[in-house]
Amino acid sequence: MYNLIMKDVRLAVPPFFFLFPILFGALMLIPGWIYFIVILYFCWITIPNVFNQFKAQNDLMFTSVMPVSKRDMVKARVTVIVGLELLHIVIAVIFGSISIILYPNVTYYFFPPNMGFWGLNLVMLAIFNLIFIPMFYKTAYKFGWALLTAVMAAMLFAGIAQWIGIQNPVMNDMFYGTEAQQVTLQTSILISGIVIFSAFSVLAYRLAFKRFLQVET
Repeated sequence: MYNLIMKDVRLAVPPFFFLFPILFGALMLIPGWIYFIVILYFCWITIPNVFNQFKAQNDLMFTSVMPVSKRDMVKARVTVIVGLELLHIVIAVIFGSISIILYPNVTYYFFPPNMGFWGLNLVMLAIFNLIFIPMFYKTAYKFGWALLTAVMAAMLFAGIAQWIGIQNPVMNDMFYGTEAQQVTLQTSILISGIVIFSAFSVLAYRLAFKRFLQVET
């Protein structure tokens, strides 16, 4: 399993790809920006680049002749995707924390980079995974429509969440407030986001594995 993960990383994630999380994360330093875009860049840029690398390296044929099971092939690929997502999130959180320190008096129109916001980002990535990964494994080769559908769903969630956060007084108070009660609610949203991200990623893996069993390799 470890060797499969390292194979995927070496084939499809060149060292300069690890600069992406830093470059995207640095956008958190723009005061009052639409911070959802920082994580959406992972879906827009990192994922298509990674899967283009898999395609260019003819990874499906290469891996299918190895003495490994289809279950492990899917598990390794999902592990790499989730690992990259968490890397992007962690670095964005670091830059977001720096942004809060640098601009303590900024007035946020869009979500501030607090714990509740990061919980929403995890839900957004959970939705992306649940759509993209199983759709991709219908063929385990073509990813265009799967990526487009997953990105549109993630953007729709982000747009609706942000609109509600601005328009609804209760949600606005929950996400923009800094009192102890609001911080507690934001922490609960973060924990819920972690649970949803974990559950959806596992479900995406299981659905993908079932579909991959039908693919001739």
